Amino acid sequence: MQSFFETHKYLLKHLGTPVKRELMNRIDWDHRLIGIKGARGVGKTTFLLDLAKSRFGFDKSCLYVNLNNLYFTERSIISFADEFRKKGGQTLILDQVYKYPEWSNELKYCYDNFTDLQIVFSGSAVMRLLNEKSDLKGCVKVYNLEGFSFREYLNMEAGTDFQPVPFNDIIRNHVEICEEITAKVRPLAYFSNYLEHGYYPFFLEKRNYLENVVKNINLILEIDISYLEQIELKYLPKLRKLLYSIAKVAPFQPNVSRLSQEIETSRATVMNYLNYLKNGRLINLLFEDSEAAKKPAMVYMHNSNLLSSVMHGEVDQSKLNRTFFLNQVGIENKIDLSVNGDFRVDKQFDFTIIEEGNAKKKSYDGWYAHDMLEVGSEKEIPLWLFGFLY
Repeated sequence: MQSFFETHKYLLKHLGTPVKRELMNRIDWDHRLIGIKGARGVGKTTFLLDLAKSRFGFDKSCLYVNLNNLYFTERSIISFADEFRKKGGQTLILDQVYKYPEWSNELKYCYDNFTDLQIVFSGSAVMRLLNEKSDLKGCVKVYNLEGFSFREYLNMEAGTDFQPVPFNDIIRNHVEICEEITAKVRPLAYFSNYLEHGYYPFFLEKRNYLENVVKNINLILEIDISYLEQIELKYLPKLRKLLYSIAKVAPFQPNVSRLSQEIETSRATVMNYLNYLKNGRLINLLFEDSEAAKKPAMVYMHNSNLLSSVMHGEVDQSKLNRTFFLNQVGIENKIDLSVNGDFRVDKQFDFTIIEEGNAKKKSYDGWYAHDMLEVGSEKEIPLWLFGFLY
């Protein structure tokens, strides 16, 4: 176990100063079993290491372990956790837990029998931790780590310290909020860059960002989705082809029959694949009524960076804007397809996204998100402000 403490200490020493993620403030740290889910590339490992460093420093009461380590082909989580607690350990952080067989059974055993031990673990966005068949249902608190919001990106790039703004505050007080923000920084000077390369934390690395996103997409398809959904590798080309077909035209109204012909599989398989891609945070599905509809009314890429990378930057601005709105607002709010506009938020706010120089006539008494406004008025809100929700 000493070698794991040495690795833990080394990783914390070389962590640098990571961006403080808003999720850190929302987690109930008193709970004994905490799951951090997120798509590949959003920074789960950095988040866990930041947790260890900021809350425990180099105290040996906390230990970070990556379960990719070959050591865990023979050593069980149960025996390792038991030894750790007997040596004074209090918080065990397990990264990439889904790579370990029977991980959910063993975490449940630890929760039931080691009441003096807290376990925080990370896993893929594809994992189903709270469904009826889950071993951990009722004992785990699950949180989703998303990619950078525009607010987090802006704080990092501009050196600001803006806090999240709830959706209802934006609706009620967007003029005052925007005036306070624009008095300190010009958000639109950063917005286009964010749409292209600001969602995934690895934009900080000195590598080609768009190529890195494509690599990330393939890892999600080949490992997260194929492994966890138990898809045979021979069907992977069909899944990849479906995603590319979506990216070329998204957002679009899906014709399941046409898609099934295009990738040469059944309609039922296409519907399964769409859900796999959604769970992997590669696409978003928009319904006319999310509580009743079974077939999606529109298909979007999950975030604007995915859209830009797959299409090599050749993307219409209106598509980027709508993808951004759905991605940022849809994390905390229910979004359906609007009959009058583009989106219906929480069953009551109809929003239309409008672009500078191509503003739609305001033909209904709804809400508008404008991509080139610094400060709005009445029911017209700057689009960038919806990136401050988390």
